[in-house]
Amino acid sequence: MRSDASYVPRKSSRNGALIFGIAVFAVACAAVLAVAQLAFGRVGFGAVAAMLLVGLAAVSSVHIALSWEKVVVLRLGKVNRVVGPGPYFTIPVIEHGTIRVDQRTIATPFYAEKTLTADLVPVTVDAVLFWVVWDAEKACTEVEDYYAAVSFLAQTALREAVGRSTVAEVALRRDQLDMEIERDIEKEAAGWGVDIISVKVRDIVIPDDLQEAMSLEAQADRERNARMTVAGAEAELAEMLAEAARVYGDPDAALKLRTMLMQYDTVRKSGGAVVTVPSSFSDGFADAGERSGSPSAAASSKGIGR
Repeated sequence: MRSDASYVPRKSSRNGALIFGIAVFAVACAAVLAVAQLAFGRVGFGAVAAMLLVGLAAVSSVHIALSWEKVVVLRLGKVNRVVGPGPYFTIPVIEHGTIRVDQRTIATPFYAEKTLTADLVPVTVDAVLFWVVWDAEKACTEVEDYYAAVSFLAQTALREAVGRSTVAEVALRRDQLDMEIERDIEKEAAGWGVDIISVKVRDIVIPDDLQEAMSLEAQADRERNARMTVAGAEAELAEMLAEAARVYGDPDAALKLRTMLMQYDTVRKSGGAVVTVPSSFSDGFADAGERSGSPSAAASSKGIGR
């Protein structure tokens, strides 16, 4: 799996909730000390013990959940309610918040290393899963660690999807692979209060020798398609030239026109030029060449090119 060295995780801080808890503890302790000072005129051991008890009771009673959090509160071991965001209160000892569920969209990278495809080719696939917890109570009670469970489920679904596809399908049909993985994860994760937003395959690593073979195959397919296209164009051109020959009333005109087109293409590609001489002048050279028995002279009478 590839990693980006420039990436720095930026997660939201819970320092505000921690400071709030410290502030609640300090206010409770200060209130107890003030009452002891006013009532007894001094702060003794009993006042200090009471201060600590009251401070702990206050901290375990007054809480705050951040804007994106849901907290599952248990009462005597049973789910009592789901609270948050904002401040909430619990009964000390009897109630406690068991888990804080982040309800923002979570991005989880996962990969399948050297997984065999349906045609027994080992590939490494790197993907990322986008998901969100929509039911905090189910995420708390239906699975032990919902984050780890979703990660392992995604990796398993990726391996199964790759195993059902050939290497060509894995390489060329990423969208279908994304949808198959998403469906497989969603079937299992729905009972955990988790909603799968999307799955995106980021990278597919195929063995080097197979990459070369697939490249040669693709080149051969493109060359074959190009030849078929040229053949089709040649057939259409032949029909057009045959029609032109019928218009001229000369059966050999089609072949002459095709020869002229080929000559034009050759000269255009080579950057040369064609010089055409009058027919009577060239015929004279041809007759002279035939009388002298020189085939080169007869051939040069038809056209001079460079």
